[in-house]
Amino acid sequence: MSFLTGIFYGALAIYLGGWYVGQWQGNFSFLLFVMSVVTMLYWLAERYKFQPEREAAAANLVAQDQARRSELSRQGIAQVDGNVTEAKERLLMQPWWLDWTAGLFPVIVVVFLMRSFLFEPFKIPSGSMVPTLLVGDLILVNKFHYGIRLPVINKKIIANHDPKRGDVMVFRYPVNPRLDYIKRVVGLPGDTVAYINKRLTINGTPIEQTPLAEFYDEDSLRYFLQFAENLSGVSHRILVDKARQPDIPAQAIEEYPFKENCSYSVEGVVCKVPPGHYFMMGDNRDNSQDSRFWGFVPDENIVGKAFVVWMNFSSLKRIGFFQ
Repeated sequence: MSFLTGIFYGALAIYLGGWYVGQWQGNFSFLLFVMSVVTMLYWLAERYKFQPEREAAAANLVAQDQARRSELSRQGIAQVDGNVTEAKERLLMQPWWLDWTAGLFPVIVVVFLMRSFLFEPFKIPSGSMVPTLLVGDLILVNKFHYGIRLPVINKKIIANHDPKRGDVMVFRYPVNPRLDYIKRVVGLPGDTVAYINKRLTINGTPIEQTPLAEFYDEDSLRYFLQFAENLSGVSHRILVDKARQPDIPAQAIEEYPFKENCSYSVEGVVCKVPPGHYFMMGDNRDNSQDSRFWGFVPDENIVGKAFVVWMNFSSLKRIGFFQ
């Protein structure tokens, strides 16, 4: 068993190492699932086989010692050398391969269940959601807000709230579902979303925008136009780069399902959101690869609703809830 445990941890090290250096894309949910299953098997084996065997061996050792002492006492020998306490403790001790598997099972399964059904942490990797979320923000995502989903396969089994316009949502990137993206919900099923000349319109109604002071982006060392946008009662800030043209280059547009629902022009894009799908946009409007480029997000790709920055090591002032 120690050899099998070594193989398991060796494979785990190779998987994590390749993931870290970019040789392949890892799936942390799948990794936790595999570790939960493997450590559970060790835990069951420990509880119903290995531990009873060690306890039986320790009990047999104590019984033999007692029998030996009784026989010596019968012969009139009162002083008997030897103490089986240390030997008993050695027999009862878990070997390393059980300590590092069965011993970790309760911790791993709790993390797996909490991450799968309650809250999942994410780190913001890009500036597509600036100024709402900055690069380096560590956020929490509510996994049950949009319904309970089975881990790994992400199949919804219990419905809850439907996504609303203005929600900041984490989802599996439709082009590559192994990647998680975060954007704001702009269009719901059946909506007609237009982003023309850098103004958002939904179902023919222009979305209210209020000019704010320019935003200074420390990463690009540039100032951007900043507006307060009210999206179905959700007030949030957006950035607009006045140097960027409103059109989307044809070579930047992916081939995606229901692409026929969208029409592109030099002024922007107009899309009719199909049933069971959502139109997503970043708050950093001219620096966001979103539904304008790769299409709609199907309901089965939803991961959860982002709601709080729990840490940013560069700026503790970032900690707090957001819209």
